[in-house]
Amino acid sequence: MNHDIDIKKVRINCFRQSKVAGEFMLQMRVPGAMIEAKHLKLVQDLCERFGNGTFHLGTRQTFDIPGVKYENIEEVNKYIKSYIHDVDVEMCGVDMDVTDYGYPTIGARNIMSCIGNAHCIKGNANTYELARKIERLIFPSHYHIKVAVAGCLNVINCVKANFNDFGIMGVNKQDYDIDRCIGCGSCVDACKHHATGVLSLNQNGKIDKDACCCVGCGECSLICPTGAWTRGDKKLYRVTLGGRTGKQNPRAGKLFLNWVTEDVILGMFANWQKFSAWALDYKPEYLHGGHLIDRVGYKEFVKHIFEGVEFNPEAKMADDIFWAENEQRGNMHVMPLSEHKHAGPQEPAAKKA
Repeated sequence: MNHDIDIKKVRINCFRQSKVAGEFMLQMRVPGAMIEAKHLKLVQDLCERFGNGTFHLGTRQTFDIPGVKYENIEEVNKYIKSYIHDVDVEMCGVDMDVTDYGYPTIGARNIMSCIGNAHCIKGNANTYELARKIERLIFPSHYHIKVAVAGCLNVINCVKANFNDFGIMGVNKQDYDIDRCIGCGSCVDACKHHATGVLSLNQNGKIDKDACCCVGCGECSLICPTGAWTRGDKKLYRVTLGGRTGKQNPRAGKLFLNWVTEDVILGMFANWQKFSAWALDYKPEYLHGGHLIDRVGYKEFVKHIFEGVEFNPEAKMADDIFWAENEQRGNMHVMPLSEHKHAGPQEPAAKKA
């Protein structure tokens, strides 16, 4: 069957084009990678009724249904209406109208997370709860952004937070009860081998800590046999900025915020769509968040993204960031002046001439 297909239109509905002519793969959002198991019945039914009978767990933790025929997309969009309502509206509190036309946009990508302290003993934060709160701030939106939430600082091995536009990691200021400490040195060894080596035994058989270099991982609390080290009650986070993959200039995110509260995180994301709209002159385009920040400049980005946000006393923020990109093709930043991109409102082409 011949198809005259508007690929861009179906892509907005979260259908990815297949190498098989006339077939697409639906990507269903799973914010924070945690939903009720009952939804898996609907996913199975989608795969068997409309797909090719297989299922793929997407690299951004989406439910991917390959093999959807173009002529069935309209019916599939109607079929997933209940899923979108249950997950995004009911579970995440997203303010959106759920229609028979499926997902309204693909701009804000699915928010990834590890399982966090809901299960993992190293987790300092409930990752999926924070992911759901962020979801209601950035979705639906045509402005491109990738976010990952990690329960601890082990970002490379688990959710790869620092390869996202925003990588959020749970941290914690540990409490030390000197009277419960028996001077066994377990925390010193754990910090040396798994963290930054900031602990040492003093001459009194107690622990000294170089607080300036503590990363708030909680390894000391995990290993302590007497409970002398315990996690503090206050929920705090570290954020990396501007990470990305890709063929041209992949790079790891750089440390952006440290020891910030959830209120700071949510205040920042509450400004994302407004910032993106301003930077792109209210004309959404397929541009990763990190590239958008590059175009605007770090200082200008900070001014916009923290408008109206109040920082907690412990909070720290980078004064400036200098990313180190992996330049996989030569002269990637060198181009004719006419091709340079600029942030903010643009003059009409006729006026420039």
